[in-house]
Amino acid sequence: MNELNFVTTGDGTRIAYRFDGDASKPVLVLSNSIGTTLHMWDRQVGELSKHFRVLRYDFRGHGGSSVPVGAYSLDRLGRDVIELLDALDLQRVHFLGLSLGGFVAQWLGIHAPERIDRLILSNTSSHLAPASYFDERIAAVRQAPDMSETAETFLSNWFPASLVAANEPVVEDFRAMLLAIDRQGLAGLFAAVRDADLRRTVALIPRPTLVIAGRHDTVTAASHSELIAATVPGAKLVVLPAVHLSNIEYPAEFIQAVIDFCAEPSAATAKASGTSPAVAERSKDAAVHKGGRQPEPASM
Repeated sequence: MNELNFVTTGDGTRIAYRFDGDASKPVLVLSNSIGTTLHMWDRQVGELSKHFRVLRYDFRGHGGSSVPVGAYSLDRLGRDVIELLDALDLQRVHFLGLSLGGFVAQWLGIHAPERIDRLILSNTSSHLAPASYFDERIAAVRQAPDMSETAETFLSNWFPASLVAANEPVVEDFRAMLLAIDRQGLAGLFAAVRDADLRRTVALIPRPTLVIAGRHDTVTAASHSELIAATVPGAKLVVLPAVHLSNIEYPAEFIQAVIDFCAEPSAATAKASGTSPAVAERSKDAAVHKGGRQPEPASM
């Protein structure tokens, strides 16, 4: 099953999803950034599907999913995932979320850990402030005639300037995704980010967790990832020399980190063999920023 399919949530919202890969393999759910669709993973699915049955979906308000009116919440986005898993009869999955998808991943790790095997949090944060920034973005998006200006703002914060200036094919693909995004859906998701604050509760995540950061990320800085990795018990941290889309800039390293992490023995197996799964890791060339104060986002 690799075509677009749909489930309808309890509040009547249609959520689009698709599978790639052999049904006999463990399921890896991929959760997108704000402003994109499940196609943001197109370049990684081929390799990932050699190891996993890959499940991708679109947030409410984006892509093939329907666009409810008004503000969305992180709680609602998390429950969308649970309802999707229930509809597909998936009891436990690996879950990889990037940016907003990372917020959703944290929510699931806190509120539904029994549904998660391993958790991967990429280029994300537990809180982004100030709220006034997101209020301004919501107002601007709603008042804009189209997505053109917003799209360029996103691209300039997601990719190295050299890639944007060269109009690389990958940049053009993401530009097309952004231009097609429903502005009301984007505003609704901005509200979910604005109101999310998991800084205290993220410590409750009991599942094995890998945090992937971009050293040059100005949206969710590497310090955000370091803070999450220091707070989630036993979490591992890998920093890549990327901006906001580590999966795009460093696909080989990103994919290998995910595959290796998901293939690690469980805590029980590791304990029996005398190894510790809780040793924090960093990439060899990673320079991780210190400190618990999180800078304001450049743009999501």
